[in-house]
This record gives sequence, C-alpha cells and structure tokens, in this order.
Amino acid sequence: MPYNSSLPYDDLPDLPPPMDIESKAVLKKCLSATRALAELKGAGGLIPDQSILINAIPLQEARASSEIENIVTTQDELFRAALNESAVKDPAIKEVLLYRTALRQGFESLKNDTLSLDIILDVCRILRNRKDLEFRSEYESVILQNRATGSVSYTPPNGGPSLLGKLENLEAFLLETDGFDPLIRMAIAHYQFEAIHPFTDGNGRTGRILNLLYLLHANLLEIPVLYLSRFIIQNKSDYYRFLRGVTEKGEWEAWLLYMLRCIEETAHWTSNQIYAIRNLHDKTVEHCRTRIPKIYSRELIDLIFRQPYCKIAFVVDAGIAKRQTASTYLKELERIDVLTGEKIGREVIYRHPALLDLLSS
Repeated sequence: MPYNSSLPYDDLPDLPPPMDIESKAVLKKCLSATRALAELKGAGGLIPDQSILINAIPLQEARASSEIENIVTTQDELFRAALNESAVKDPAIKEVLLYRTALRQGFESLKNDTLSLDIILDVCRILRNRKDLEFRSEYESVILQNRATGSVSYTPPNGGPSLLGKLENLEAFLLETDGFDPLIRMAIAHYQFEAIHPFTDGNGRTGRILNLLYLLHANLLEIPVLYLSRFIIQNKSDYYRFLRGVTEKGEWEAWLLYMLRCIEETAHWTSNQIYAIRNLHDKTVEHCRTRIPKIYSRELIDLIFRQPYCKIAFVVDAGIAKRQTASTYLKELERIDVLTGEKIGREVIYRHPALLDLLSS
C-alpha cells in the first residue's frame, strides 16, 4: 500500500533499515564528523571546572531546541532566571529550564544505567512536567499539520502495543554495537524516534535530548555539550524536508549527510566556544591576580564562570567566604570591571559581561 500522509504510518519499517544506506559519501562525512567530535571531547578537558560547560552550553541547547518548537526566550532572560528557578513565572522560560533539567537528569541516569526507554520516558516527563506521562495509548492519536496551509504533513503510527513494539525495536537498535558507525546509528535512530512520535507532545525536544544521550552512551562525549539545535534552527526547512524524504521516498543518504554535517559543524563551533571560554578564564585569572591579589582565589574565578550571573549566596554556598566577605569580593570584582552589579529588589545581582557576550555570540 503506497504511503499516505493522512493515514497512521503503522507500516513504519523496523530497524535496521531494509537497504544498504552507507554510501561512500555518507562514510566519508562520518569520518570527518567523528574527528570533529573527538576534538570536542578533548576540548572539554581543557576547562578546569566542567560545571562551566554543563551550566552554560546545555542552556543554550535548551533555548535553541525550544525555539524550534516556537518557544522563544532571550539568553539574558534565561541566565537571570537560572539564579532562582523556583521563582520563574514566564511559561516560555519555564519550558526552556525544564529542557535543561531533563538533559541533566538523563545525563545523571546514564552514569548508573544504560540507555533505555525508561530514561527516554523520564526525559519527556520532565519536559512536560507530568509525572504520570506514558507512551501514547491506542486512544491517543496525533496528526502533524503544515502550519501555513493546514494540510496533513504526517500521521504517526497508532499508539498502544504496536507502538511499544516499535519503541522496543528502537531501544534494541540503539544498544547494538555491531554494524553501523555510532554516528550513523544515532542519525537513523533520530529519524525513527521522530517517525514513531511516541508522545502526544514533546517528541522533538525529547528526540534532540536522545541524540546527546546516545553520544554519551557511545562514549563519544563525556559531558552533554554538543549544541545540535543551533544547526537545526539555521537549517530548519532542510531538517523537515529530509525527514519527509526518508518517510515518503526512502531517501536515507540525504538525511544521513544532513545529520552528519550537523554533528561536524556543531562540534567545531562548540570546540571554538570552549577554547574562547578557556582563554577568557585565563585572562580573568591573570587580571584578578594582578589587580586584587589579597582576595584572589582560583575558586572565586571558577565560580563566576559557572554562569554569567552571580550573587552573594553563590559565594557563600560554595564555601569561599561568609556573607559580608562574599559581598566585598563581588564588589571588588565589579571595581576592576570583571562584574557589573545591578540591584533587583533587596538583592544585588552581578553580571559577567564578557562571559555573557561570549555565550551570546
């Protein structure tokens, strides 16, 4: 039966794909993407306190991934909100922060467990802020429509036992170690997850987190700092066009080349971000050691790099100084133009302009 976008795609083939999809062009691009990812993995080790990367870059990924779903915020709003997440009221900012929380939880889960459907389900539960969320049942159907024309662009498989069977096949494919290169396996699995569409909402964001979790699982990354959603936003129409190409025509090569280019270019960009952060960190250490030698400490400098906004409580909680002394430290950093203070209510918040500019570039 020919494919019909208006009917549930219950005939979605199991993995692996039923044809040879590793063309010469795909294997060549896979090699260059692997090299770029290896460079990124090494670059992460150049940062003395990796929480700098774990806080900053995943928040950029969270913002970009949410923007793909038309959830739009600014970098500055997000970094400010991260100072006190429990006080956030803006629903868009809440959604982005939930993405970062979900990514972090998935990362932590992989330290003690292997990649699984349970982890994927937990990720979407956090994204949707619904502890009772389950994979789609037979009573939950989804239709994807073109926003501009209203026409049906894709109808995922029906929910229930058959959908769970497709997910179990996907899980088994992700855990296999023979056959496909890990980057090709990730790209295939990403298509399959989006085609299965196991949730009524949150599939895109869950699928993009799954990409990172798989790279961690495959030991191609040590921390979740590959900012893939940036590339997808810049090439959004291609992303959806190549997904449809696999579904409608079995055009795997174009999809795989797109995803491998996404990994390669993003890995180069992220490595350059890390080098820039390291360079700024080193310059800041030297500047503070020279200008404020009596209060300088490496711990203090590391702290103001963990995120672009800081406050007295952060210095206290890090065990660097008690409240009065912590206030003095931050004022001194403001005096030598490392930080910029701003009073918000009864509290002073300190902005790290150079770091914020770097992350926003």
